[in-house]
Amino acid sequence: MGQQILNAIFIGSIYALFAVGYTLVFGVLDILNLAHSAVFMLGAAVTYTLVVNHGQSFWVACVVGIVVSGLMGLVIEHVCLRPLRRRQAPPIAALISTIGLALIIVAAIEQGQTGSLFAWLWVDGPNSVAFPVNTIPNPTWYFDGLTLEASKVAIIPISIALMLLLGYVMRYTQVGRGLRAVAENPRAARLMGLDVDRMISLTLIISSALGGLAGILFGLALGDISPYIGRDNVEVRGLAVIVLGGMGSIPGAVIGGYLLGLIEVLALVLIGSNARGGVAFAALFLMLILRPQGLFGTRLRERI
Repeated sequence: MGQQILNAIFIGSIYALFAVGYTLVFGVLDILNLAHSAVFMLGAAVTYTLVVNHGQSFWVACVVGIVVSGLMGLVIEHVCLRPLRRRQAPPIAALISTIGLALIIVAAIEQGQTGSLFAWLWVDGPNSVAFPVNTIPNPTWYFDGLTLEASKVAIIPISIALMLLLGYVMRYTQVGRGLRAVAENPRAARLMGLDVDRMISLTLIISSALGGLAGILFGLALGDISPYIGRDNVEVRGLAVIVLGGMGSIPGAVIGGYLLGLIEVLALVLIGSNARGGVAFAALFLMLILRPQGLFGTRLRERI
């Protein structure tokens, strides 16, 4: 049981980091960016390809993977969101637009093979692969019946440090105050001289960079990289996390990530591995019924 709880903390850190990007965009734009799961996968895929197929060191590949993910945030903003926002399209239009982009990204990676248009990005098609064993030093420690792998242990401080840094930026810096002003009232923020479009682009860059990093950590720690890791492993869980923690709440996303990890472990121990996939749906459903605003969210705003 102790090992399972430890694994829950590892995977909960990834859920939290992924969900922070989800909730950051929702907090500013009041929409769900459903291309976020594809960005999660893209960060892992780019990093893996640079390491295995182009001979780059993991650290260089990791930086490039995060940068590519951040730039994909700009694509999401300029292709999927900004044109619809200028036409005052309803939120459902942005939701469908980001779903469409996610499907395009996954299809492009899925078709990647030697000789194809996307061979520079991915050559393993729909197959699941893993980083080579010697990608980074990964010692294993044994303590009181627990097995601790360095690659998994490192996830916890990295995730917590980044989430604390983001919280600091949002609360105490001029950029954070600008983002919060745009989230509260874009029209008033524009009248105060803020470049709202620039603030939104920055939000998408930060969100996507965090999502890409979460994908890299996932692939490194769990040894599972494929075109489907975003869709199959974190998309619904990310939604469950932000609903559990409170829509638009960064601290709520962090707590929700660890909470969902622990809930999945309990389901695994008490019911079996087959129940793990449905736990996120069950948590999402129950929270929407019992407390729609989440644990740390404010009362839902009424729409006029």
